[in-house]
This record gives sequence, structure tokens and C-alpha cells, in this order.
Amino acid sequence: MTAAAMTEQQMLDALRGGDEQAFTQLVSRHHAAMLRVARNYVACGSVAEEVVQETWLGVLNGIHGFRGGSSLKTWIYRILINRAMSRGKRERRIVPFSSIAPASEGADEGYTADRFLPDGHWATPPRPFETPSDRMALLEFRARLREALVQLPERQQIVVTLRDVEGLSSDEVCDLLHVSAENQRVLLHRGRTRLRQALESYEDSELLTGA
Repeated sequence: MTAAAMTEQQMLDALRGGDEQAFTQLVSRHHAAMLRVARNYVACGSVAEEVVQETWLGVLNGIHGFRGGSSLKTWIYRILINRAMSRGKRERRIVPFSSIAPASEGADEGYTADRFLPDGHWATPPRPFETPSDRMALLEFRARLREALVQLPERQQIVVTLRDVEGLSSDEVCDLLHVSAENQRVLLHRGRTRLRQALESYEDSELLTGA
């Protein structure tokens, strides 16, 4: 049975039983995403890889003690973020999430609450981007989006990455980062607004270039 076909309890039972195939499938499912998250906290990709490897060791060592108070994915990400933050502090690259500039900082920079519904989805979706026939243009667009994500204020970047890239729920992100639901919502909205502006700016520049 593949990891995708397993229920969470079946996966837990397999991991606790030393099922190497189940563990390999779990790593395959989450490893790349975990690297992206770890990269938000440390200085380079090689260190992020070390953090993720340490996280998997932590998963193996701690799986018998996991009591199911959260989803398996949330538990894994909690281990990951704790290790990444510890490593980042040693590198003096980051400070604890709660100590980074508060959510009120930059409150007026492009933040328009009416663009979002209470559940965090777009009230008015971004203008559609027509996929260029030239693949290089599409790759350039994606590169600009990644660049915009990296340039977000750190708190916004982490929240947007966890919510929109890795697909964690609001409750999971609040639990992982120890922030209130309101704080998480504001950070997410501001980050999404900045990304939307980057998308629209890129689209406008492409239209002008092609005119």
C-alpha cells in the first residue's frame, strides 16, 4: 500500500512497526516541502538539508511517543521548525518568530482587507495570467513569484509558505508558530497582497513589453 493510500493510523502503525517502505514513502511525500520551509530559517540549502535530515531522525526516534494530539504532518513540521529555528539562531540569521517585527509593522503597505473573504480566500481573484506559449516566459514568471516570496517580511514569508505552499491549515500554523488566529490571518493577508501586487506588476510589464 502506498503512503497516499494509507490512513494516518495505518501510517503510524507501519512506522512504529519499523516498515522501511512506509518511511521511505513518507520522506518522498514531504521531503521537498520540508526543505522549502527550512530554507526560510537558515542561510543556505546545504544547511536546510541537514536540518531536514535531523528532523527525519527525530521522527524515527520520537514516533513511539507521538500521541496524536495533532496530525502526523503537523507533528513532523513542529520538529522541523524547532530544529530549523535552533540552527538559524546558531547562525545568528534569525530570532524567534515572536520577536520578529510585529504584525502591525507595515500595516498600510498594500494591505486591503476587502480583497479577502473571512476564510482567507480571494474576494476578487488576481487577474488571470495567460500561460505564455514560450516556456521561458512561464519560467520567468515563476522565478519572479519565488523572488517576491523571498522578499516578503520574514513573518509574512513563513506564514504564506506554510499556508499557501505547504497547505497547512490556519490552526496548524497558529500551533506551529505560537501566534493567535488573528495575527496569523493578518500576516497571511498582507503577504498575499504583496504577492498579488508582484503578479500584477509582472503581468503589466509583460503587456507593455509585448505591446
